[in-house]
Amino acid sequence: MDPTSIKKSNKTLSSPSKITDFQKKVFKHLPKKGGVITYKELADKINSHPRAIARALATNPYPIKIPCHRVIKSDGTIGGYSGKGGIKTKINLLKKEGVNFENS
Repeated sequence: MDPTSIKKSNKTLSSPSKITDFQKKVFKHLPKKGGVITYKELADKINSHPRAIARALATNPYPIKIPCHRVIKSDGTIGGYSGKGGIKTKINLLKKEGVNFENS
């Protein structure tokens, strides 16, 4: 049996992915509640590339606990969200945190 899996009541549950050193670096620079940052701004802070930031966030094993929903595209649009519920959830989370949207 795969050591990263647990057998429970006929279902195999995988343990959360390990957080990489790069992800830790990215997560350290996520804004506090009510704030947002762009993929590019975050990439500039850690000397990386926006696509690398997007990949690190897309593979976040704890999408609410580690608030990757606070990262948006440089043009001000919402961007993606790999957590349950997708972009609708991202928008709702940001609104609950006090982020204002134009045209909403």
